[in-house]
Amino acid sequence: MYAVIRSGGKQYRVALGETIRVEKLDGKVGSKITFDEVLAVHNDDKKLVHGTHTSKAKVTGKIVEQGRGAKHLVMKYKTGGQYKITRGHRQAYTAVEVSDIKME
Repeated sequence: MYAVIRSGGKQYRVALGETIRVEKLDGKVGSKITFDEVLAVHNDDKKLVHGTHTSKAKVTGKIVEQGRGAKHLVMKYKTGGQYKITRGHRQAYTAVEVSDIKME
């Protein structure tokens, strides 16, 4: 059984027991979190349920880690001059372990 959820403007395919990294969410490590925006659910009967039928579906999980990803460097450079700028970015994330997919 797996589900497709939306979090932080992105879509994620999640299954039971899986750990996913999503955009930073509020909450402390160890607290429970519920994803209400479920786009599709593939159940054990080999059926894909989507659309208005997933309005009551919920995915719950536990926050495992709050962290920041690896640094990505961006460099701007123009030839013929002394123009060179380097910038870095580290994206914040929340690691969530999926514990339950409910279809009501």
